[in-house]
Amino acid sequence: MDEQAHSDYMKAFRGSFTSALRWHHLDDLWARLREHPQGWYVYAIGEALPEGLASPEDFLAFLDSLDKLLREEHEEDYCGIVYADDLEQPSMVKIYDPNNLGVVCGYSENPPLPGWVLSRIPPVDLEADRPLPNNRKRWWKRLFGR
Repeated sequence: MDEQAHSDYMKAFRGSFTSALRWHHLDDLWARLREHPQGWYVYAIGEALPEGLASPEDFLAFLDSLDKLLREEHEEDYCGIVYADDLEQPSMVKIYDPNNLGVVCGYSENPPLPGWVLSRIPPVDLEADRPLPNNRKRWWKRLFGR
């Protein structure tokens, strides 16, 4: 990947994001993503970069599986762990792993990386700040066979 592409991705990744604070906000975001399931990169931090765009079928299966995981493992009456650059017309979405939240919101010198990033532009290798737990590796491999 060339330096400009890397810079563009990092600028987008570090840009302004809005939380899908409540579960119904997440439902709305998922609905918008499902309307246009083509053209998305699905990146699990700690795994190899995706080799290309996810197929619409893989993208939709990922959303379904991820939604189930978040609702089962994030034991709060609010969501607040999914962020989009634009909730109405997202081009990048950060999803934080409910088992590795740290300080997701607010100010932190070293905020945790999300567990997954959906983007319209090719991702760059984000240095994982923790080893990916085996249960997440197995979950990812079941979805994408990697």
